[in-house]
Amino acid sequence: MYIKYRNYVDHHLSEFRKDLKRYMDCVIDNFETLIVNRVKDSGIVVMSLAEYNSLCTTQYEMSSISNKKRLDSAIEKLKSKDSFEKVPLE
Repeated sequence: MYIKYRNYVDHHLSEFRKDLKRYMDCVIDNFETLIVNRVKDSGIVVMSLAEYNSLCTTQYEMSSISNKKRLDSAIEKLKSKDSFEKVPLE
């Protein structure tokens, strides 16, 4: 088994287990994704709950063509400064 975290590679499962808290803290604190590849089995991805929720939201928002077009249009308006600010009603 080896672990990829940025440029870090570890060949010992026991080291990963020993430093699990440190890896989890780095994933959460740095908004990083940890990829753990096992030699004979498929690998896993470790990410923060916030990152996972963000991916799920993006997938949902991009799931329909009409919604994707609306989002793309809004992004273009922001880039071209063809937008305005609304003050929320109380």
